[in-house]
Amino acid sequence: MSTASSDSDRIYADQRGIIERFSFDEQVVRVFPDMISRSVPGYGTMIEMIGVMAARYARPSSNLYDLGCSLGAATLAMAALVPHRDCRIVALDNSAAMITQAQQLIAAAKPAVPVELQQADIRDVQLENPSVVVLNFTLQFLPLADRDSLIQRIAAAQQSGDILLLSEKIRFEDEEEDTLQQALHHAFKRNNGYSDMEISQKRTALENVLIPETLATHEQRLRTAGFSEVHVWFRCFNFLSLVAIR
Repeated sequence: MSTASSDSDRIYADQRGIIERFSFDEQVVRVFPDMISRSVPGYGTMIEMIGVMAARYARPSSNLYDLGCSLGAATLAMAALVPHRDCRIVALDNSAAMITQAQQLIAAAKPAVPVELQQADIRDVQLENPSVVVLNFTLQFLPLADRDSLIQRIAAAQQSGDILLLSEKIRFEDEEEDTLQQALHHAFKRNNGYSDMEISQKRTALENVLIPETLATHEQRLRTAGFSEVHVWFRCFNFLSLVAIR
């Protein structure tokens, strides 16, 4: 599912002496649809199925939250399929550049469900009647110390039967498997036109910015927070998506 036309991602195509920390700035926003589709296996499927699951679990007169919404792909997927017109989608991102572009894309789409966009830190959001919460490759960018408290606040705000959709890049406890899955991911990126230099330089830029955890860590965090069921519904290489049911 494409969110917008964009430039091709060439951010790391030239050799750099100093590689700055990755950030969701205007340069990344400009190429983001191309970057995400070429970097995350199954991204389009995950976006589409977020809409499908939101349609199943959204309660009438409830709010749906897209935390770390980037350009609003998950927001638009939910808005297209949620049957209750009295629902509201609240989409937040801390990147001003992302929110500016998302506003244009969502306005152009004219969603039937009201959408409220906010530039905000998702750690500060006050969740109100959230039947569906989406963290689509967002938690991995938070400091490790802040992850438990966010998941706990989401669980505390939800009712029985509500869901959290959590997509993440993961690492594996077994070193050999972790090495294999990373190699397969890099092969995926090469197949999508990235050079070894681009892959290496982006990995350096993301070091200590994107910090992956194991599936077991995610499952334990969700169950400790109070989710009664946790299911892996999608996985490809070292990327997966979970549905946690309150």
